[in-house]
Amino acid sequence: MSYFLPEGSKLFMSTGFAAAKTITTLSNASPAVAGSVAHGYVDDDELLVTSGWEDATDNIWRADQLTVDTFALKGLDATDTNWFPAGSGAGQAQKVSGWLELQQWLDVQPNGGDVRLANVEPIAKRNAIAIPAGFNATSINLVFGHDISLASQQALIAASRSLQKRAFKAVIAGGMVGYFYGYVSMNEMPQIQRGQVLRVTASVAVLGRFISY
Repeated sequence: MSYFLPEGSKLFMSTGFAAAKTITTLSNASPAVAGSVAHGYVDDDELLVTSGWEDATDNIWRADQLTVDTFALKGLDATDTNWFPAGSGAGQAQKVSGWLELQQWLDVQPNGGDVRLANVEPIAKRNAIAIPAGFNATSINLVFGHDISLASQQALIAASRSLQKRAFKAVIAGGMVGYFYGYVSMNEMPQIQRGQVLRVTASVAVLGRFISY
């Protein structure tokens, strides 16, 4: 059992992705094993995966190189065929080709991601029933000390202006690493408040899940 504190943590944004490799098969295993001819991946390569499986796609997974033509996706438990239907997980993988540290990171404000409930009120019962129906959309607001001379803030603005998707990596003090992926929107107007440093906020509309290692 471990506890983690945010102090001393660092945040990174992807600078690009390598050419896509086709995933021809994805097994119902834990971890799921991908079939991809001559993939070239090694242990702990960080991969953006798109898949026919909703709970596997648009996420950053770490590779576990098994053979020349197969690799496992660490942390992906695909044994439940109700949510990971056999034979339908194929897609592609792209290695994250580089990371840029997002400097002067001040705060993070997650929004959404909570369970979405459907309320059912049977006539024969006095008590309503709440049935889990998935999860609400997730967004993450990232707050930085405003300094337009920083390459990281220029990169955030460029991604925002061109409606680009980026991967993000949070390296938490103590050893935990978290990944998320989505559209970047940068508010270029700094927040100005007496007694506080100027701040700007970038919002990430997360497409997949937050994956932790």
